[in-house]
Amino acid sequence: MKKILTIIGPTASGKTAISVRLAKALDGEVIGLDSRQIYSGMAIGTAQPSLEEQGGIPHHLIGIQNPDTEVAAGHYAEMVIKVAADIIERKKIPIICGGAGLYYRAITKGIFEGSFSDTNIRKKLEKEYDDHGGEFMLDRLQKVDPDYAENVHPNNKKRLVRALEIYELTEKTPSSHFQDQKASPLTQLDLFTVYLEWERAVLKDRIAERTEKMLSDGWVREVQKLLEAYPNKHLHPLDSIGYRQIISFLNDVISETEMKSKINIRTRQFAKRQIQWFRKEKVDLSIDMDPKRMHDDVVKEILNGINNKK
Repeated sequence: MKKILTIIGPTASGKTAISVRLAKALDGEVIGLDSRQIYSGMAIGTAQPSLEEQGGIPHHLIGIQNPDTEVAAGHYAEMVIKVAADIIERKKIPIICGGAGLYYRAITKGIFEGSFSDTNIRKKLEKEYDDHGGEFMLDRLQKVDPDYAENVHPNNKKRLVRALEIYELTEKTPSSHFQDQKASPLTQLDLFTVYLEWERAVLKDRIAERTEKMLSDGWVREVQKLLEAYPNKHLHPLDSIGYRQIISFLNDVISETEMKSKINIRTRQFAKRQIQWFRKEKVDLSIDMDPKRMHDDVVKEILNGINNKK
């Protein structure tokens, strides 16, 4: 088998469990494709697989980056390509696993870094951000490029300004530039992408169950430790769902009940955006997931799909 398996799907869809079983069946190793799981000190809140969940399978790009740094999609794609090449060289099968739509696009179609730049336009946009705030700027981006806006947080000034700068300079959206990019070198390694599809109601229950577990595992304390380790410093990863709500709870802005409710609502909204994103991507196999379905049965369907693709 020469395929590079890629398991994608919305949050709480069971990607890790399926990837681990596939790795055991194929003598493979798992590569994370998650914009938050790459950070250290955030194991609970980003649902990084525990040693038990990893099942003895090597996992790459998990918990390796300090949370006071930011990893761009282009750089992440380069890391995935490098790790995949190393795994193949060792005669193993790379299994990419994650739900980051922009990062998936980066490894399949390349990433648009942009050679267009104008200092005056950038300064004007930066001033508008400072004067009106991130939500105002994100609303502008959503009107011209809703797909790209789904992956930008209003606190990410640099990325918001850059996206709008590209649009003002070229009269083309960042998403349209992505479409024009040449394919990533990773596509030369024969990708086989599997999408895990769940009914929305079932996924809603899975999200609620996982939130409960994450909080009982010590998510609030994890956030406290991060704030203590990086005092008076804005950490980009803490703009993630859950962390923002927990910080509001710690600051007595919302109650524990409100915190939990907001986390679930935001996570469901995020899952909806992920589903919308992946529907636009080309996949080789879509799996209908069900809580009663055994993981081994899902793995069998994936392996049959790969063999039929040959």
